[in-house]
Amino acid sequence: MNATAPLIEVDKLDAWYGQRQVLHAVDFTVTSGEIRVIMGGSGSGKSTLLRHLLGLQRPAAGSVRLFGVDMGKASERERLDVRKRIGVSFQGGALLTSLSVGENVALPLREHTDLDESTIRIMSRLKLEVVNLGGFQDLMPSQLSGGMVKRAALARAIVMDPRLLFFDEPSAGLDPVVSAELDELILRLRDALRMTIVVVTHELESAFKIADTITVLDQGRVLLTGSVAQVRAADNERIQDLLNRRPREMQVDAEAYLRRLTQEQT
Repeated sequence: MNATAPLIEVDKLDAWYGQRQVLHAVDFTVTSGEIRVIMGGSGSGKSTLLRHLLGLQRPAAGSVRLFGVDMGKASERERLDVRKRIGVSFQGGALLTSLSVGENVALPLREHTDLDESTIRIMSRLKLEVVNLGGFQDLMPSQLSGGMVKRAALARAIVMDPRLLFFDEPSAGLDPVVSAELDELILRLRDALRMTIVVVTHELESAFKIADTITVLDQGRVLLTGSVAQVRAADNERIQDLLNRRPREMQVDAEAYLRRLTQEQT
């Protein structure tokens, strides 16, 4: 892959659930070394977009390329090779409750490398140190606070030194102080480990703190991709509704509603 080429290229991506289109011609690129925030309200299509970026769903139309590989057309082996080069920190942490924190972090190394156990333990503990969890490797996930679970999940996501790291709602369920600490950790990871990071969130304060570039989604469409300053200054009404927490006016078309109900029954 060309060193100057984008790590992520999304081109006219469409996605459908049944007869409902949830992504509409989504376009953007992510370059090496940046923190890209994908922001939008509930139902905007963020989670669906993330599943496509991870290769968990194939596009109905358009394409998603990671490291130059078309994830919709790639073989299972090719997609597995790409996934070994990325890390994912899931919204709820997704730690295996039957394994200790250290065993959770070590799991990708055991699954995808031929390293000996001594090396695996050392690398796992190093990554726990990076996320300020040094000495916690023997605890079980049930013994961790919400913020500690997030950091342990992050240690697992970076244990194989991925070039590309995905975060799904990193601040969800955390108090403001812990959320701010996690934001600082994300910035340190980018600077110290030179990772490219994609963060999916609806938390405005966090997004504005960490983002180099923000892609704003609404009802499956990209409203704007730009800097924090450009997003703040956008004259788009939906973006300003999101920034100022203004509720959207709900308009109910009774005939369309009845027609949809009738179609669902047939």
